Amino acid sequence: MIVFEVPAGELVDELNRQAAEAGITDAAIVSLIGAADSFTVSTMPEGDALKDNITTYDLPGEMTGTGEIRNGFAHLHVVMGVEGDRAIAGHLHEARIGTHFARAYVIPVG
Repeated sequence: MIVFEVPAGELVDELNRQAAEAGITDAAIVSLIGAADSFTVSTMPEGDALKDNITTYDLPGEMTGTGEIRNGFAHLHVVMGVEGDRAIAGHLHEARIGTHFARAYVIPVG
């Protein structure tokens, strides 16, 4: 298992960069933990599973998730805990890390 740590920056881009640097093109992201200062997720509209409802949240969130790296690109599904004990879930497009950190626990495959 490899741990990618992101102390600051955009999470998805940084995971892609660190995976490339480690020579990893395909892997399971078995755990993602940390907190983001802002984030963008998407979900599918009820009537069309081929479309995305993309929403950007300019608020901090505690993050947990899993995913994969396929052909060198991270694909993550997350749950973000936000103020008021609410959870926002979906496909992660972007997460800005700065105040805290993020760590991805990765198992290369193939």
